[in-house]
Amino acid sequence: MSIIAFWSRESNETGQTLSMVALSTYMSIEHNKKILDISTEFNNKTLENCFWNMSKQNNITKNLTNNSQIGFESGIEGLVKIVASNKTSNSIVSNYARVIFKDRFDILCSSDTKSYEEYKSICDMYPQIIQVANKDYDLVFVDISKKMPPAQANKILQMADVIVINITQKLAIIDDYINLTQTNDFFKKNNIMLNIGRYDKFSKYNAKNVTRYIRLKKEISVIPYNTLFFEATSESKVAEFFLRFRSTKETDRNATFIKETQRMSQDLLFKIQELQMRA
Repeated sequence: MSIIAFWSRESNETGQTLSMVALSTYMSIEHNKKILDISTEFNNKTLENCFWNMSKQNNITKNLTNNSQIGFESGIEGLVKIVASNKTSNSIVSNYARVIFKDRFDILCSSDTKSYEEYKSICDMYPQIIQVANKDYDLVFVDISKKMPPAQANKILQMADVIVINITQKLAIIDDYINLTQTNDFFKKNNIMLNIGRYDKFSKYNAKNVTRYIRLKKEISVIPYNTLFFEATSESKVAEFFLRFRSTKETDRNATFIKETQRMSQDLLFKIQELQMRA
């Protein structure tokens, strides 16, 4: 049972969330693993919208609440109360998560609060929630929001078995990563993976060149830009996308995307196995 944290210190879009969505969805289909995705976002439903039309569902919930006077709490907000009261069990997180593939892939949605102060209090509970989830799921993927207070983000990084650092194909960002590894011993550890989201293979900063520039032994991971995948993320059809294209011919326009997602999956499993053998 392993915790995989997706993180970036770049302020601009890195494709972090969608990279995690692609990897975890693919692995839930291709591997015999029970997987949980955790969104820690504030006022952002990017992860959830990959699988459900959240704006439509929120309107339905609002109407139910107004018409029937039914109190309704999102998964994380209800879960926070349970965990805070110490009334937990190994399977408690799954009771508050949404199911993508039964007994294989769940999503713990982000908070519905519009109050940043309330969001910060929820962030205090994420480390404990992740620990509980790690007892029930084989792989717990955590999308660390840029809006999360640094102290809470650091706690999740400290407890993660594997940290996936997300960068873009810009020299300044690549140099910033190199500087990070040179000035912070925490990021010199063997549990770090590097990923480029929304990857463009035609850039001079392709995977091979970036790997060589950083002087890494193993080629970095990439999740390429793929038109059909990114359309699927906006249409709540990511699960259908991977079920449809799980087996593609080399000549298929989606073959590179699936191949690179598969490579990242294999690299992650190898990294987890390697770390467990050293423990």
